[in-house]
Amino acid sequence: GFGIYKSIDGGKTWELKGLEQTRNIHRVIIDPSNPNIVYAAAIGSPWGAHPERGVFKTMDGGDTWEKVLYTNDLTGCADLVMDPNNPNKLIAAMWEHLRRPYHFQSGGDGSAMHITWDGGKTWKKITEKDGLPKGQLGRMGLAIAKTNSDRIYAIVESEKNAFYRSDDGGHN
Repeated sequence: GFGIYKSIDGGKTWELKGLEQTRNIHRVIIDPSNPNIVYAAAIGSPWGAHPERGVFKTMDGGDTWEKVLYTNDLTGCADLVMDPNNPNKLIAAMWEHLRRPYHFQSGGDGSAMHITWDGGKTWKKITEKDGLPKGQLGRMGLAIAKTNSDRIYAIVESEKNAFYRSDDGGHN
């Protein structure tokens, strides 16, 4: 919960590279064609609302970060995957959640699946029109098949939890 650290000597030394206020980072993805491009999926603190959640991107090895996907102060990025054949295509599972000592809320208006084909400049929200369940969504897990990157898998928390598969790269 203290940000992103970077090592360029095989882990002998580490340097803080920002995102200290994100609290919990679920996933870090490095662009295989350019190691200076890194995405961080910040799930945030489950104990309260704060704006340091969502998907962050650096193009300079962590010297500066830009928030490229954000929905609200209770919603963080619970999963993030990159197409193994196209590093500009990412799919994000945004998850609205709040924990209290005797209560846990999973799901809300901020929970949704989003996809980008341009490295995070623009995002498309995937909805029931694209095949996801109607109603309020919760946490999601994502995977892209390495043998066929048009095949995407998602386990989706909803009124009727289910396992989904897209064979057209996430369009449906």
